[in-house]
Amino acid sequence: MDVRDYLRAVRRSWWVVLLSVMAALGLAALVTVRAEPRYEASVTFFVTTPSQGLTDAYQGSVFMQQRVKSYADLLRSDRLARSVVAKTPLGLTAEEVQSRVTAATVPDTVLLRGVVTDTDATRAQRLTEALSTEFVELVKAVETTGEGGRAAPIKVEVISGPRVGSTPVSPNPTRNVALGAFAGLLTGVGLALLRARLDTRLRDSVGLQRVTGSPLLGEIPFDPAARTAPLIVGEAASSPRAEAVRKLRTNLRFVDVHEPARVIAVTSALQGEGKTTLSCNLAIALAEAGWRVALVDADLRRPKVAEYLGLEASVGLTDVLLGDVNVGDVVQRWGDRSLLVLPSGSVPPNPSELLGSKAMADLLLVLRESADIVVIDTAPLRTVTDGVVVAVQADGALLVSRYGRTDRNQVGAAAQALQSVSVRLLGCVLNMAKLGRAETYQYESYRVEVPIVPPAAPTSRATAAPTARNTGFVGTAQGVPDPTQELTRLPR
Repeated sequence: MDVRDYLRAVRRSWWVVLLSVMAALGLAALVTVRAEPRYEASVTFFVTTPSQGLTDAYQGSVFMQQRVKSYADLLRSDRLARSVVAKTPLGLTAEEVQSRVTAATVPDTVLLRGVVTDTDATRAQRLTEALSTEFVELVKAVETTGEGGRAAPIKVEVISGPRVGSTPVSPNPTRNVALGAFAGLLTGVGLALLRARLDTRLRDSVGLQRVTGSPLLGEIPFDPAARTAPLIVGEAASSPRAEAVRKLRTNLRFVDVHEPARVIAVTSALQGEGKTTLSCNLAIALAEAGWRVALVDADLRRPKVAEYLGLEASVGLTDVLLGDVNVGDVVQRWGDRSLLVLPSGSVPPNPSELLGSKAMADLLLVLRESADIVVIDTAPLRTVTDGVVVAVQADGALLVSRYGRTDRNQVGAAAQALQSVSVRLLGCVLNMAKLGRAETYQYESYRVEVPIVPPAAPTSRATAAPTARNTGFVGTAQGVPDPTQELTRLPR
């Protein structure tokens, strides 16, 4: 993962970061409220030596600075604490006195500062006064030589304090809140990155390309209205979803200009990824551009094409493959576009065998000759083998994956299943993707108003073919025979 991946992971899990910060702030507030106030009392000592003790000023200064460092330990010593407890009744033990005392030297000086912290300001003041008195006496006793009772060469004087602050030094609400927010932010970012590492679902187009090893041909944005209106017709024809499908149509044109795919199998790794909806909309977009399109529902397990398009589905592909009917008798024209639809027909007990039969190969041959583009909706690859069986007979496959649902390992296995039988993987499509504000703005800014023309009532048989235009996709020109006339030539 690079920096952009980390930023995307944090942005996707912004709510995790927010909850972490809120939890940390709540904990910091709780600690602040429940903490007992503590007061500080301080005293500063000046350590010096008589001039007659040392004649060299520099050596004397170095000597004193080294000496002061030792006095810091002496100020926290057990001996001084016992002396304070014995002479000043404060209700504390020697260990408790030691725990309340801190000492530090002022760098490059002979000053020593002692600090007493206590929950009682009065007691902190009294303890500091006792410490300052006893410390001066202790230094004098320690530094006094035993021979002749010669005076100590060191002199300690109190030059500041003892005094106690009027406000408690802890808890510090501002500091606690700032530390809590910082700790919550770090925790939230860490959890977001960990979640991104453990989450193997597809979250971006880059990951989909990396897993499949194929180019990204389309990124279809999520549209809440697609649940009730899945097709890109009517008002949906000018939606960002419709524009994304048209972009997919354009990208398909440039996948391989020297060997264009005329029979395209649309499949996915799992159910519920939107491959059938995409198959229908892609066929509509191709027909909208003037190509003669044949849409075949080869998902014989859970057929949905006829339901989405509002066509009769009782007779269709299954009956043609069994030889019960001619394909020209069951193919249906959809709307006023050059789109012919072959429903699935009845659900057979042996879909894989039917789809891999010679009758299926003959059917695709006739469809190839009668239409510019054949779009085949197939079954998911990770569920059954039907999708692979159909994709082998097509010119290429289009792999559809759903944003935030499909596992990367499942998509990789699906792509591997196609590649293992030498299926030409044209590319991949990320379906129901979440668009950023900038992308949504671009779609809305360049929105094209498409006239709303209600589709004509479906017929059970295509009786008239639309005029074909030379689009350059497959080199089709005018004068091509009526598709339905060609389809009727398929033997029963």
